[in-house]
Amino acid sequence: MIQNLTIIGLGLLGGSIGLGTKKNASDCQITGCAHRDKSLIEAKSVGAIDDWTLDVVKAVKNADLVVLCMPVGQIPAWIMRIANHLKPGAIVTDVGSTKATICHAGEVIRPPSHFVGSHPMAGSEKTGVNVARADLFKSATCIVTPESTTDECAVQGVSTFWQTLGCRVVRHTPTIHDQLVATISHLPHAVAAALVGVQSAESLDLRGKGFLDSTRIAAGDPALWRDIFIENRDNLVDSLDNFTRELSDLSALLRDGDAAMIEKWLRDRAKSRVGL
Repeated sequence: MIQNLTIIGLGLLGGSIGLGTKKNASDCQITGCAHRDKSLIEAKSVGAIDDWTLDVVKAVKNADLVVLCMPVGQIPAWIMRIANHLKPGAIVTDVGSTKATICHAGEVIRPPSHFVGSHPMAGSEKTGVNVARADLFKSATCIVTPESTTDECAVQGVSTFWQTLGCRVVRHTPTIHDQLVATISHLPHAVAAALVGVQSAESLDLRGKGFLDSTRIAAGDPALWRDIFIENRDNLVDSLDNFTRELSDLSALLRDGDAAMIEKWLRDRAKSRVGL
């Protein structure tokens, strides 16, 4: 396990990484870094980091592993800021929900230091280090996204780190990651927001648990999700088109009044959902 961890960006994910590391690898020294001292002071107060600095060069110079925990649109710039200040053997990873652009930016980090993209499928509609949890990553899937030229020892190091926090680790290329995550993560957020968007004040007054469960993620940070949608827009458009076709199929069955086929449509999808 790593001895010196630096977390840049101390919100929900960064704070949870710190708390999870403290719980599962208590000997690791954790340094926090961010643009502003407010979140760093809060991270220190909740026990997510041991020390903090606003000086990014100081933050990364002794790090075995650096984890970038800011919105996807900001990660490439942070990679550029730290690339020339890493010690030999240091590994940089991130938590970004899109990977192609980020991993391309990571190519600036060259041996003897390494970049390995990663994306833990964990989070909340809530934000800030004050809602961070040591168990946020327990049983979550983390997608590690090496390129063909990525150092295998670095990939194993990043994978082991996420496993230590409780994740199930899978590997995909950055391109395949973005295609798959558009459907399983970005599309559901768009659909949840659309479900809210079609309601009236009268219908919302009748809301029940099903509606609240289906739309919980629509309360997420709009600026963060704007960047994700823009970054992965081509894949998200494809996913939205597929989803629209699925709804069109149901609409046609309803227009025909085909009760048997409507039941089959529902049964097939219920069968796929059971056990997930």
